[in-house]
Amino acid sequence: MKNLYNLTIEESLRGLNAGDFSSVELVKSVLERIEKVEDKVKAYISIFKEDALLLAKQADAERKKGSKKKLLGIPYSAKDLFNTKGYLTTASSKVLENYITLYESTVTAKLKNEGAILIGKTNSDAFAHGSSTENSDFFVTKNPWDLTRLPGGSSGGSAAAVTADETIFAIGTETGGSIRHPAGWCGCVGLKPTYGRVSRFGVISMCSSTDSPGLLTKTAKDAGLVLNVIAGNDSKDATSSSKSVDDYTEILLDSLKGKVIGVPRAFLNYQMEEMVKTQFLKSLTDLRDLGAKIVEIDLMDPKYAVAVYTIVQRAEVSSNLARYDGIRYGNIRESFGHEAQRRILLGTYVLSAGYYDKYYQKAQKVRSLVCSDFDRAFKSVDLIVSPTSPSTALKVGAGIDQAMFGEIMDAFALPAALAGLCAISIPCGFSQNLPVGMQLIGPKFSEKLILEVANLYEKEVDFSRFKPNL
Repeated sequence: MKNLYNLTIEESLRGLNAGDFSSVELVKSVLERIEKVEDKVKAYISIFKEDALLLAKQADAERKKGSKKKLLGIPYSAKDLFNTKGYLTTASSKVLENYITLYESTVTAKLKNEGAILIGKTNSDAFAHGSSTENSDFFVTKNPWDLTRLPGGSSGGSAAAVTADETIFAIGTETGGSIRHPAGWCGCVGLKPTYGRVSRFGVISMCSSTDSPGLLTKTAKDAGLVLNVIAGNDSKDATSSSKSVDDYTEILLDSLKGKVIGVPRAFLNYQMEEMVKTQFLKSLTDLRDLGAKIVEIDLMDPKYAVAVYTIVQRAEVSSNLARYDGIRYGNIRESFGHEAQRRILLGTYVLSAGYYDKYYQKAQKVRSLVCSDFDRAFKSVDLIVSPTSPSTALKVGAGIDQAMFGEIMDAFALPAALAGLCAISIPCGFSQNLPVGMQLIGPKFSEKLILEVANLYEKEVDFSRFKPNL
């Protein structure tokens, strides 16, 4: 079979289990795709060709023996914030450009235990500071739909790799939109789980109170297959939830009849590209056609979440990056890029004597209001829907020296991130051949519901069938 790299996880597993092709053939197909398009896309920091092929051979042998591992033989990529034992883990920063990690993150360990094959580590904004992947200390990843444009960030390498078929699926991290935003700009599915649903152990920290490992896939069903593996409590992460985990592979909803979906007025009135709004409004019609009741609701203006996130995130960054001193590990602090230095300075300022109460403590109080606002909204609606981002992918260079670029691009994503909610971005159309994303936000631990709704919507519009011409 040709072009196996085009397959979804679901299709790959079906073909592998039927004996239509081997894991070695699947991995080779993805590696050949990487060789063909990577010079254009620049999604990967490192690629593990020999190891991936060896693991694929082992997976084929296990399958013949009757192994029931959930992702056996499926190649995937990981954002370079996940520690992977024995491999380079840079966080896309020159501070860690030579760091070979000695331990494995819980997420990558779970994927490994279920037979998934790590094919490479993907580029991001350095230490995940940004929404463009322009802030990587190594190179800029390009959007597969238009190589003159950005993929979004900070999980831009992961999103670009999925969209360009340089992997079957990818994992990323989100702090304030870093999975949903690149998914929206690249036209793939991006799921940010509830804070604590997926362990943060082994993920290089950025903003510890909102960091959420998640995933980028070609379909909503694929997202459920991956979440089923990586979700759950972890004794190594005190913030991981002990709440029981649903079976995310059981996507049973066949109608949205009886479901109420809220559209925040403040989001609709927020400044955005006209075609983004047009495509989003069309998606509301599609949701109605599936049986959902669409109602407008009141939520706080996203500008408040932008302000709160700016302060809280910078404060936690200044604390988390203090460990990189060139003595215990990492290069000297002069190796930090401009964006990291800027965030450290602002974060240290808002935590300093005389300013803590004025800025940081006040921001945390407003954050509590954001959480309460969602709690109130979810008493009358099942889910909340909005555009993923106010714009389609911008040109390379758009985010350089723009101190608030990330917050502006993530304005619709930040409120849910601050509240620790689960949310998913799925393609809802195109504007001038660039993808437009729609996000569904659910109450905490409602991942199964948002996956079911996303899956139904995909069946209605099927934007996943469109591929960029590389």
